[in-house]
Amino acid sequence: MTNLVIAGSASAGPRIDTEPLREAVAVAGITDHMANLEAIANANVFEGVPTRATGTPGHEASVAYVVERMEAAGYDVTLQPFEADIFFEQAPAVVEQDEPNEIEYPRYDGQTGVWYTASFSGDGDVAASAVVIDFTESTTAASASDSGCETDDFDPAVVTGQIVLLQRGTCDFGVKVENAQAAGAVGAVIFNEGTIGAEDRNGVIIPNLAGYDADIPVVGTDYATGRSLVDLVNAGETVVLHVAVDGFINEDVITNNVIAETPGGRADRTVVVGGHLDSVYEGPGVNDDGSGVSTMLETAEQMTALGIQPTNKVRFIFFSGEEQGLLGSDYYVSQLTAREIKDISVMLDFDMLASGNYARFIYDGNGDEHGIAGPNGSGNVERLFKDFWDSQGLAYETIPFDGRSDYDAFTSVGIPAGGIFAGAEVPKQDYQVPLYGGTAGQPFDPCYHQQCDTLANISEQGLDEHSDAVVHAIATFAMTNSSVNGTARSSSAAIKSLEFHGPLPVR
Repeated sequence: MTNLVIAGSASAGPRIDTEPLREAVAVAGITDHMANLEAIANANVFEGVPTRATGTPGHEASVAYVVERMEAAGYDVTLQPFEADIFFEQAPAVVEQDEPNEIEYPRYDGQTGVWYTASFSGDGDVAASAVVIDFTESTTAASASDSGCETDDFDPAVVTGQIVLLQRGTCDFGVKVENAQAAGAVGAVIFNEGTIGAEDRNGVIIPNLAGYDADIPVVGTDYATGRSLVDLVNAGETVVLHVAVDGFINEDVITNNVIAETPGGRADRTVVVGGHLDSVYEGPGVNDDGSGVSTMLETAEQMTALGIQPTNKVRFIFFSGEEQGLLGSDYYVSQLTAREIKDISVMLDFDMLASGNYARFIYDGNGDEHGIAGPNGSGNVERLFKDFWDSQGLAYETIPFDGRSDYDAFTSVGIPAGGIFAGAEVPKQDYQVPLYGGTAGQPFDPCYHQQCDTLANISEQGLDEHSDAVVHAIATFAMTNSSVNGTARSSSAAIKSLEFHGPLPVR
């Protein structure tokens, strides 16, 4: 369980009165934008599904919508084009056990099911015996397994023509797959690591193979399913699996980030507010991330309506390609000069604010609760959100900077960051129901990455509580005369290259 904070009085009130803007940014205005994004998806069905995914007409229409609204509100708007490789499935994938039992494993749909197709999987329809690669028993330490990380893990005499069972662990999924196919494997099932007490290391995984050359069909599954197969093989059973993937990679698609910034404000203390404008192919993405995008749009419009002249420049960025591996934010940061990096005081990330079975999560900026700290100043962002929800009498929990959203590229080059999150595919726990309401055992977002991610999927109460915190943060950092990290500008200590290499690797 993450450290729980029950609301109390804030130790000090905010110096900036954000209430007028919070009152102006109403749920009704936000949901109007969300309804418009849903209508765009419905008018641009792709492969039989309403979607706003990168590379589809629905995404292009979403870009046009944001440009129109932000220009009408008086912002300086530019499009930032970049090339992206986009993966989608042309036909349903299959995972079955043919021997020693006949089992048709159900595909994960956000609530039930045990497997999902790896993004950028290779094509193939194969039935072959399963081979276990360097399995590690469950421990309390994450990333204890190095299954498939070394070429020596694979004996071609054993692996050739077979489907390998790979365990999540210390290296990228793509490394495991490239090593497996080089040794002659015809398919791969990657199962979660099984770390004791860590939900994210036991549930269904969706491996991202972007940036690697996967030629064989690859799926991800949960620890329990993977472990059951490992136990059968280790008991001497011949385990025959049937794995089929029919995917398509649309290469060099031109897509756009939308950048809209206030005409005025200190450019050397720019506040970046980010959310992703694309959905998955499987649905319209009204919560993920229509909720973040719509809150950004309504906040920007109400800042104009109230005549707010920010002390610091505010730059709203609507990223493309997030669902394909954080492509848009990675590209945006890769194009910044060292001077431009220093001129960004903070990045505020808002991805999924209206989950139907929501919780209130804050990124652990200083790393004191989860051990992964953001750059200097990120703890101040975390403190601002905590103080605000304290002032509202609302409980919250912290979550780690896990690299799953667009803040990742910014923190990687030393820019302070933070944000809030209403929850995705992880089930709500019993202890969380008294804090947030909702239903234990069900995902925070029951329609995560599904066609049912529509307005009917959202919690207006959750959106109200999260959007107030969003507006408070934007207004505070926009109007403050202090820098976020206590120095003149943000840290310039980069920890990754600025060169754009496409999607970030995933472990």
